[in-house]
Amino acid sequence: MTATPSSTGSDSRSSRTPPLTDNPALAAVAVQLLRLPASVAPLTEEDARCIVAFLRLVAYPKGAPVLRECDVGAGYMLLVLEGEVEVDAGSGNEALAIGVLGPGSIIGEMALLDGSPRSASCTAVSPVLAAGLSRKGLEALLAAHPAVAARLALGLAQRIGERLRALGQQLQMYARING
Repeated sequence: MTATPSSTGSDSRSSRTPPLTDNPALAAVAVQLLRLPASVAPLTEEDARCIVAFLRLVAYPKGAPVLRECDVGAGYMLLVLEGEVEVDAGSGNEALAIGVLGPGSIIGEMALLDGSPRSASCTAVSPVLAAGLSRKGLEALLAAHPAVAARLALGLAQRIGERLRALGQQLQMYARING
């Protein structure tokens, strides 16, 4: 199944994707991955369990597009549970491989938070299972558990800031090499 997380939370069974909590083993993996410093910090185990209740299970076969650069209205993020995704910026002959991400990686969080078009594309390098949080799911989490949603949003914002600082350092290095 290739789908996007489109639920308002764990209450909706009519969505195209099942709640992650329908698979207790994968839900437990998600709890552990959410607590990793490289994922979203600082989350307690209780915070992670609360968030998992709002996640949807999505699957992508090898070679499938997971996220597409410039997609508009694709307000969801994914926590990679199994498999690997390649991240690319640009398209066609202009595509620039940024890296390969595996379990514990979060992708698409900027679009979740600000609703802007995607800034990169991701493709499944192997079969991928991921836990998705839609914008509606985040809003439901915010309504039900505002403190947990705030910690999640702050953790995601911190990750985005770290990546922007790293990009700035890379651009400075590039300028020195080519300058």
